[in-house]
Amino acid sequence: MGPQSEAVLRSEVQISDPVNADVQVAKYCRELETYLCRKNDGHLIRVVGPSFDMVARWAANGVPLKVAFGGIDRYFERYYRKGPRRRPVRIDFCEADVLDVFDEWRRATGLTAPSDSEESKPHASRRGVSLPEHLERVLMRLTNTRATGVLGAEADPLIEHLSRELDGARAAARGLRGDARRAMTERLATADASLLAIARQTMSGGEIEEMRQQADTGLGTAADQMAPDARARARERALDQFIREHLHLPTITFS
Repeated sequence: MGPQSEAVLRSEVQISDPVNADVQVAKYCRELETYLCRKNDGHLIRVVGPSFDMVARWAANGVPLKVAFGGIDRYFERYYRKGPRRRPVRIDFCEADVLDVFDEWRRATGLTAPSDSEESKPHASRRGVSLPEHLERVLMRLTNTRATGVLGAEADPLIEHLSRELDGARAAARGLRGDARRAMTERLATADASLLAIARQTMSGGEIEEMRQQADTGLGTAADQMAPDARARARERALDQFIREHLHLPTITFS
């Protein structure tokens, strides 16, 4: 670890044991390096130098590993749509998607308000995803979910119903305004809850408990500042987000 990387940790992580901070960030970096290697079909690209500093900032800012994995997945989904890959992907290419997924995760868990997130992130000037683009992304993920069978055959009717409904909604989404748009977002939230309910049923009690512990770790000390009822809601929302990433499910809700 170079002097610049150590400076990142000292300035952004308030921790009483600097050696342990270095170890934790190095482990975080290795996990991302291994995950990216798998996504690159075994081609290993080391996360060093400026790339390490970038990943250290993710760790310092509290980006959970599974959220970072989700951002990497999002970049690769878009990359695959462009046709045959020409070169291995570097972790740097995934930063905007990782930060986008982190923003979504924080909003979903109630750790930050959408307005706060929009103003505080360096990539906030990027054009937000439109409703039609969101629906297209959800449809692609639902198709993949059904093809892989991660939710089992009992989920097929729901996925098929959702896919038909979302496909029809996509055609009308561009012109939606006011009450019609609010009604659409409410329907998407209801569909999202239905998908998550089925997802939870496919997982064992042990898996759910492990995910819950990961969610608590991901929330970190920010949850300690919440009122008890808000903290309980944040834990359940964080658990839902980790279940999504574990099963590669789309976030159907649109905000």
